[in-house]
Amino acid sequence: MTGQGRRFDWGAFGRGFRVMVPLWAGVVPFAVAYAVTARAGGLSVWETCLMSVTVFAGASQFAAAGQFVGGAVPGVAAVALVGTTFVLNARHVLYGLSLSRQVPLGRWQRAVAAQFLTDEAYGMVLVAGPRDPGGLSVGFLLGAELSLFAAWNAATLLGALAGGVLPDPDALGVGVIFPLAFLGLLVPLLVGRVAVLVAVVSGLGAWGLGRVLPGGLVVLLVGVGGALLGAPISTRRAEVRA
Repeated sequence: MTGQGRRFDWGAFGRGFRVMVPLWAGVVPFAVAYAVTARAGGLSVWETCLMSVTVFAGASQFAAAGQFVGGAVPGVAAVALVGTTFVLNARHVLYGLSLSRQVPLGRWQRAVAAQFLTDEAYGMVLVAGPRDPGGLSVGFLLGAELSLFAAWNAATLLGALAGGVLPDPDALGVGVIFPLAFLGLLVPLLVGRVAVLVAVVSGLGAWGLGRVLPGGLVVLLVGVGGALLGAPISTRRAEVRA
């Protein structure tokens, strides 16, 4: 298997896969919770697992499962679900643009990377990828993405088969894992006053917008706003130094 005239780096793939393992503890309980919700909405084990394989978007899957439980009208529900999915995942446009500038992706690799891209994989790859012996490579990116995909789908199957006897994720307190993980990824990137300024302004903006807008849209707006704030400042500083 080749890409961009080079052999696919399976070593980097394995390292990318392993770097995500600590985050499985946050993924597994919520995949189980999704499966339990989907089964309660009338989906079979097969249908519940099929959604995780083909959609692989936790918030969107919860939204769909919630509509099944609520008995929404099929036609109306389909339109609402498409709109909800778009809003919840609009931030992935920014993730994709960022990665496309840093990783030499071939055509098939770009399609695979887009399908399996998640918040957690993007954040971890951005920080850990450049430190990898092979640098931020296609293999490392796809390994990180498919690591969470494997964990999510294995936990979905577990939840679909035995979710009724498993504890509530909220009761376990696992919801704190992802915020702490992202905080740990952010801190090493705060190099210089510009980065700190952008992070503080973006954080305040996200807090304010999060009170009135869906999370996916907040990330998109704050991401664009942070870029528009940081780019001119960085450009001016570079011109002064020149």
